Amino acid sequence: MAAFPVFHFASALVHLSLSLIISFLGLAQYIAHYLSTQTYHQFIFLSRNPNPALTARGWQVLPVDYNNPSDVRYKLVGVDTVISTISGQAQLSLIDAAADVHVRRFVPSEFEGSPRQRPEDDPLDRGQKLALTRLREKQQRGMEYTIFTCGIFYERFSPGGMAALQLGAGTHISAEGSYILDIRRQTASIPFHRSGDGVYICMMSAEDVARYVVAALDLPSWPNEFFMAAERIKVDDIVSIAEVMYGGLLQRRYYDKATLMNDISFALETCDDSEHWRLRHLMATLQGRYDFQETNLNQLIPIQPKAFVSWLIAAWSNIT
Repeated sequence: MAAFPVFHFASALVHLSLSLIISFLGLAQYIAHYLSTQTYHQFIFLSRNPNPALTARGWQVLPVDYNNPSDVRYKLVGVDTVISTISGQAQLSLIDAAADVHVRRFVPSEFEGSPRQRPEDDPLDRGQKLALTRLREKQQRGMEYTIFTCGIFYERFSPGGMAALQLGAGTHISAEGSYILDIRRQTASIPFHRSGDGVYICMMSAEDVARYVVAALDLPSWPNEFFMAAERIKVDDIVSIAEVMYGGLLQRRYYDKATLMNDISFALETCDDSEHWRLRHLMATLQGRYDFQETNLNQLIPIQPKAFVSWLIAAWSNIT
């Protein structure tokens, strides 16, 4: 288990910029909170549906029709940076409109493992491949884009799962216990290499991801991919931390590549969708989808992210 280093950066921002957050679920609300409490950046939400809870907090929510290109373009006029938390055709419409009205920077809905680690025929793709292809095309016309790669959210291990925090709706594993740990049922699913090589993942809480994204708005330049993480940790160590927190042993089941392939085939044959997606994410973990060994954003931002053990204990402290 390793924590990534943190160094200080002196902000050189001298003007206000308008940052746009698309959607109002989970991560977007964390980003909005830190924009409103830690910066002077103006921001708005675009949403297909009204949200009185957000407007009650003083945040501006504009309705948008992603099937109407002129409406999307109109809503983006004057925007400096778009932070997207939507996917599919809606995000493609957003990318096209942003480029048309000369938005300077676009942050696509990624916030997971690096695209470099994904197979060509990716069973977990939710339109990201097409979105990144479109962004590379728009970059040639002058619109910058940056992916924020963070591995996985700690919130995959939350009571109630990611769904309880309005995260991960498109992953098919947002329910509690769907990924590696099922603390309430006292079980763990562990991908492993028969060679003995460790299976690692990088992790960070969604709240800390939002803090890094907001702080990065003040950086003078962005690469095409920022890497950030609070922990790089073996899957076995995640289970051990959970056992210490729980105060007992979890029943461990180990999955190598052959076992995962067989179990995925069986899940498909029996139309067991939830099991199919659970196993797909274990396979992706085994293949290194959520692992990277170096960061380039931690070193630029004076933030100390939460350690996984501290986060997990706090998350489950009031659960019986």
